[in-house]
Amino acid sequence: MANLTEIVRLCVEKNATDLHLKVGRPPVLRINNVLIFTELPLITPSDLKNFLDEISLPEQQEKLAANKELDFGHTFPDLGRFRINVYFQRGEIGIAMRLVRTKIPEFEELGLPPVLTEISRFDSGLVLVAGPTSSGKSTTIAAMVEYINQNQQVHIMTVEDPVEYIYADKKSIVNQREVGIDTASFHNALKYVMREDPDIIVIGEMRDPETFEAALSASETGHLVLSTVHALDTVSIFTRIMDFFPSQSHEQVRKQLAYHVKATICQKLLPRADQNGLLPAVEIMLSTPTIIKLIQDNQILKIPAGMRAEKNLGMQTFNDALIKLIQEKKVTRESALAVSPNPDALQMNLKGIFLDDETRIVGM
Repeated sequence: MANLTEIVRLCVEKNATDLHLKVGRPPVLRINNVLIFTELPLITPSDLKNFLDEISLPEQQEKLAANKELDFGHTFPDLGRFRINVYFQRGEIGIAMRLVRTKIPEFEELGLPPVLTEISRFDSGLVLVAGPTSSGKSTTIAAMVEYINQNQQVHIMTVEDPVEYIYADKKSIVNQREVGIDTASFHNALKYVMREDPDIIVIGEMRDPETFEAALSASETGHLVLSTVHALDTVSIFTRIMDFFPSQSHEQVRKQLAYHVKATICQKLLPRADQNGLLPAVEIMLSTPTIIKLIQDNQILKIPAGMRAEKNLGMQTFNDALIKLIQEKKVTRESALAVSPNPDALQMNLKGIFLDDETRIVGM
């Protein structure tokens, strides 16, 4: 019979980010973004049933039976904490596990720009961290929360599904609520959060209009709200949010976003040039009079140009970030071009040619 603890131990020893358990296959690890099949015995249905009994509660298994999906967190003593998703495929249970670092990393360790220190000191407004799946959004949020925890005397309330990083109170008080265990839903938790005297509210993910509305409402009343959203870049953050609302509400929502979104942080991971892990390329937008007017006037597509014009304030586009990583020899030109939202422009930028929105040369 397979031993889950030993499989998890191998995952940790190999510095894998993810572990996949599927009937008829050996355990599979994701290492440096590559799937590696282990030489361990094939997983059986009874193995998966035993694993599930070992790491989940009866009420969680009832939820799995009803919904055919289950998200939760579990800590293996001396090995670490994992974010776990259980699902069904072809009538059998499958398990995907992601290792969550026990020590919350600092900005510099993660390769994040110094401006995140300033963003973490905002006292109100909405800060959104975006990127595709597995781009490190949760880790970036955790680094921000821990920075605040170490440097400010505030009350931080988190609503997560599931809880990933565990915070120990330092200068701040941190209360963490898990959807399905401590609260029925994101919306339900946010409905009552204002009665809990928070200074900072952390929402694991923006998934629906009700959550966005609650987050905007909290930011309007003088709270700092941190959250993640599935979007590829700054422009798509705003278009995704607008898609949540009917067209007749768009003008009002844009006005709220213009005044209350204080920063967006978008990231993509790419291989380090030395092949020793992954590194983020980070796009940063900050709220300035220029950015506010572009959002209000529905000129969302011109936001990147506004960011480039005010890069001295700490803003940068993805291509700006990629150029810097290439110049510092941290990533290869090939890997940067592969993740660039506009590889043709990046090629020209690397030659010192910069174009404006009307394709006129503005820099050499």
